[in-house]
Amino acid sequence: MSKNVIITGTSRGIGYELVQLFAKTDHQVLALSRNEKPIKDLKLTNVTAFSFDLEHQVDYEKVENFVKHHWQHVDIVINNAGQLINKPFSELTTHDFEAVYRTNVFGVAQLTKVVLPFMKSGSHVVTISSMGGVQGSVKFPGLAAYSSSKGAVITLTEVLAEEYKDSGIAFNVLALGAVQTEMLEEAFPDYQAPITAKEMAQYIFDFSLHGNAYYNGKLLQVSNSTP
Repeated sequence: MSKNVIITGTSRGIGYELVQLFAKTDHQVLALSRNEKPIKDLKLTNVTAFSFDLEHQVDYEKVENFVKHHWQHVDIVINNAGQLINKPFSELTTHDFEAVYRTNVFGVAQLTKVVLPFMKSGSHVVTISSMGGVQGSVKFPGLAAYSSSKGAVITLTEVLAEEYKDSGIAFNVLALGAVQTEMLEEAFPDYQAPITAKEMAQYIFDFSLHGNAYYNGKLLQVSNSTP
């Protein structure tokens, strides 16, 4: 059965691969990214892409209007967009922290809030976190803003699952280990991850479609390496 799926951070990496997986299996996709061109260039008939910045309120209104006039309901939201700044803590500014949190935490919260009125029992909100945000995991210097923001969305997911437990809407968070994406290459140019973006996208695709039958309010660590 075809699902209506919203994915953020779709211009490259895991999000870009996810859009294609859903489109090829006849689901309807709204692909959101500041740069919509990579998805539009694919010319997929069941995919709508438009420019979306998690920091701009007017862009959330665009999403709400699209859903209201074209879909009326949403089955799956994948909060995949992320921002990473790799700097020693002594050099991280308040602006750096705010920029990371606006995308990785406040943006997740706001988009979820906008879409929830269109979700019903059986729907699934999947938020992509990082092993760096998991308490007790190995931490890496330079990622104070990024890793702490990824810890915040883990707790946010747990709270939302509790708050909406009577609705039948599931909220889960996936803490990913190292995946070979452009963002990882920019932050750690010499590191080679054991998992490709396409491989991780396949896992997230399957989980978003079926994981809510088994999990709600849960953190799943998706990593076969350190990090």
